[in-house]
Amino acid sequence: MLVAAATCPSPPLLVPEVAGGAAHEMDAARAACDEALGALADARPDSLVVIGPAEQPARGTHPQGARGSFRGFGVDLDVSLGKGEPPAEARPLPSSLAVGAWLLAREGWTTSPVEGLGVGEPLSRVRCEETGRQLAGGTERVALLVMGDGTNCRTVKAPGYFDERATAFDAEAARALGSADADALLALDEELAYELNASGRSCWQVLAGAAAAGGSALRGRLLYDEAPYGVGYFVTSWT
Repeated sequence: MLVAAATCPSPPLLVPEVAGGAAHEMDAARAACDEALGALADARPDSLVVIGPAEQPARGTHPQGARGSFRGFGVDLDVSLGKGEPPAEARPLPSSLAVGAWLLAREGWTTSPVEGLGVGEPLSRVRCEETGRQLAGGTERVALLVMGDGTNCRTVKAPGYFDERATAFDAEAARALGSADADALLALDEELAYELNASGRSCWQVLAGAAAAGGSALRGRLLYDEAPYGVGYFVTSWT
């Protein structure tokens, strides 16, 4: 049963050590993430799953204690999913889950065990919904921290350059996330999301599947909706 969720952007620039002198540009986003994670902790879940976009070989599950690093971004900083030693076969976290692990460490998360799920993009809407239903279909009180970004085509200086379709796509994604509208999230066009490089689409649809699996109805709050660097970043809290 899904008892709470938070959605946060996944760029490594959210980590001040990575952003360096530009760290202040993401201060508002970090503050919103802190608020969303505080609401997750208040829900007292039995377990927390951090979901984020991932490429091979980092797709699939990551156990508690799995480690990630920001060394690839020139920063000597390591993180882990929760406490404890990872199994010997644990793979390194993809960057999206490493950012999630950093947010949890910043929050001082000790509320429940933590594991990760790296989701491939593109993953079909049907598979996303099935995955979410499997995550939240039991009796355990589950919370989700869902990492992922909107389009990266909001301005001519954006990583994907400017695409006039990006603003409308992000507006609908922000509305659906902010109102905890699972049906609207599942209705997001997966092909268009892929064309606009919206890395969060598949993860948001996993969240929608979890919400549709039953349990208490959750209410959403949109805490942050901006496009620094021409990329759509959203922070929401579902409680």
